[in-house]
Amino acid sequence: MTPTYTWDWPYLQYIQEHLNKLTTGAIKRLMLFLPPRHGKSSMVTVRYPVWRLERDPGMRVIIGAYNQEFATEFSRVARKIALDRLDLAGDRAAAHDWKTVQGGGIRAAGVGSGVTGRGGDLIIIDDPVKSWEEANSEAYRRRVARWYDTDLYTRLEPDASIILIMTRWHQGDLAGYILEGESAADWTVISLPALAEDDDLLGRAPGQALCPERYDEADFERIQRVLGNRWWALYQQRPQPPEGDFFKSSWFKIVNAAPARGRCHWVRYWDFASSDKRGDFTAGVLMGLDKATGVYYVTDVVRGQWDSEERDQIVAQCAELDRQMCGSDYQVWREREGGSSGVDAARAFVKKLAGFPAFAEYVGNQGSKDTRAEPFQAQAMVENVMLVRGEWNRPYLDELAAFPFGAHDDQVDATTGAFRRCNALQKRAERDTGDEAPTAGQGRYITSGAASAPPSLRGQL
Repeated sequence: MTPTYTWDWPYLQYIQEHLNKLTTGAIKRLMLFLPPRHGKSSMVTVRYPVWRLERDPGMRVIIGAYNQEFATEFSRVARKIALDRLDLAGDRAAAHDWKTVQGGGIRAAGVGSGVTGRGGDLIIIDDPVKSWEEANSEAYRRRVARWYDTDLYTRLEPDASIILIMTRWHQGDLAGYILEGESAADWTVISLPALAEDDDLLGRAPGQALCPERYDEADFERIQRVLGNRWWALYQQRPQPPEGDFFKSSWFKIVNAAPARGRCHWVRYWDFASSDKRGDFTAGVLMGLDKATGVYYVTDVVRGQWDSEERDQIVAQCAELDRQMCGSDYQVWREREGGSSGVDAARAFVKKLAGFPAFAEYVGNQGSKDTRAEPFQAQAMVENVMLVRGEWNRPYLDELAAFPFGAHDDQVDATTGAFRRCNALQKRAERDTGDEAPTAGQGRYITSGAASAPPSLRGQL
């Protein structure tokens, strides 16, 4: 159908081998990660389903993409090819929904649109993310995950197959979401970076281009200079740079102990997992700010996927142990979600920590996660942040290195919160008034009561 196209480059043949395995039923779930402009959609999303329909005209195919228009375009091109090769039904021939006379065909669906009443023997999801902004939106990533779980996956017919074909954008994109779940072992994953790395699937030497006939090494060097950090996700299919970009592990020195009791302002800050987000963690970061030197000490990090009862027990236990170590110059904080449910949850947190200086703050009006992390980044960059030696060091540094492209940012959020509150305590001490007035944009507070709250915060919501 397209004699001017080349279909026998090694990487395309490798993909074809796996499509054949999907056709025979040897595999049922296939992920394909390739850089942009390498023909993945032309071969897999448009031509492969028509090729399958030639062999089984009763097969029902669903094509999903980031919006209805994009999905429909795939379906339209496939229908154009099918017109010369299949008998199409005249009563259903729309670009987004067409059938063969045997009852098979293709249905197109964008993210968020349902396919109620239509099952799928083959589901192809092609790039469910449109832009960098969407990829870095937690709300959008959750929307894609819900669409996959509730709209697409429930359409699978018995013995059906799924293909997810995409350029990686973020560790928490749809591929990351699936691979963190219980079905990860069911998937065959083919990741073909633009420039070969160690143990390349195609046997390329490190640094060799995927398809030098289209883009050679010099082309990719120019692209990398323009994209910067985004290169690792979009072209290498690794949604984080190997050495970190926003935070670098080399900035953090590991020490054996924090300063002696009485020398630091101490804050344990909690970032709670939302109950409706699969795979998220609750994290609590204990940080001290040395009053004399201005050095920050990340002293302890606890992190886990706990139910609410176990989480509350751990929070209370940490508060008791922290106070024994830190003394009176210590506070417990948590981030408060928006809306009345966020207020209720924050009040419950404060009540359960009666007797401790416990507070909750709303930070939704303080900018993006990146923006909120920048002050801590600045201190880390000049090596003014120490980590007290512990088993938590490696996973903590790994998450910082992946930020803001990592699948999780709970430790980062808790760290930036602790950093912010430690600085507030220092400023309050410098004013030597015993008072701390919330600064513009700092948000509103829920406190544990007049006995422990700074005077200007008492009773505020």
